[in-house]
Amino acid sequence: MVDLRNLNRRQAVHLVALAAAILLPPVVLAADEPFFISLASRMLIYGLAAASLDLILGFGGMVSFGHAAFFGVGGYTVGILFTHGFQGSEFLGLFPGSDNALIVWPLAMLVSGLLALAIGAVSLRTGGVYFIMITLAFAQMLYFFFVSLETYGGDDGLSMYGRSRFPGLDLSDDTSFYYVCLALLLLFLWLGHRLTRSRFGMVIAGVRENERRMIALGFPVYRYKLACFTIAGAVAGLSGALIANLTEFVSPSMMVWTKSGEIMVMTIMGGMGTLIGPVFGVAAFLLMEEVLSAWTEHWQIVLGPLLILIVLFAKRGIYGWLVGREGGR
Repeated sequence: MVDLRNLNRRQAVHLVALAAAILLPPVVLAADEPFFISLASRMLIYGLAAASLDLILGFGGMVSFGHAAFFGVGGYTVGILFTHGFQGSEFLGLFPGSDNALIVWPLAMLVSGLLALAIGAVSLRTGGVYFIMITLAFAQMLYFFFVSLETYGGDDGLSMYGRSRFPGLDLSDDTSFYYVCLALLLLFLWLGHRLTRSRFGMVIAGVRENERRMIALGFPVYRYKLACFTIAGAVAGLSGALIANLTEFVSPSMMVWTKSGEIMVMTIMGGMGTLIGPVFGVAAFLLMEEVLSAWTEHWQIVLGPLLILIVLFAKRGIYGWLVGREGGR
């Protein structure tokens, strides 16, 4: 049993957030508002994407405007294989289609991770604004590549006719799918916590603070940064696979540069360098979108001033504000 009297503020925030996440489906179903399960699933999925970006942005100091490319490629991996499985055809005449989550989700991570490895191998040889522009350029190339794929819907996107199959679970049930998303997010947050506090994480943090000093100490900085970039890309691919299942649709808009900007805004709002902070940023961003868009299509006019206020008065983001001095890295 957890002794609530001995919880500090940070632990209390974690416990309340976890309890709210676990109890949300039965509460909203009791209130006859099932829509909120889909909204919460979207928050969990984008929370996974934002946390993966935080791994390279908040911990590694690598400002990437191409993160949505891995998000979109993960989604297309699931969508394309689902389509071939539905049609009974083969991808490139070699690989049979599939809707088995235990096959296509890890494959989405593998494809996105390999893509991140290739892009990172080139991009990480630069730094600063050059790194930003190269990642942006790669993302735009992928965006226009998928726009040109008329076989898979081109600019109109690709519709799926259901969700992936998961042994023992019915993912067509929104509640079951929600808990799978929650479990995957919690698993990544735990693994990410262990990773960032390992020797690997300490080196990445050292590179963020002073790359030249880490090189002088003899660390293979390029390899550490490339490994971190690849891990983040693979996790973003998993989040893309999940959003494809949630919406049963994929399109090139998933990997446009503005999507990378949205995920970055969510990360900054929540609190960089915390992993869990971006999840709070995602929840705030999507709730704001849901509420304000009902009043005006120009709801983002509120986002700008809010982001300025967060940067000025809550420099550690929403999560840092909630946990106080305990919200450091």
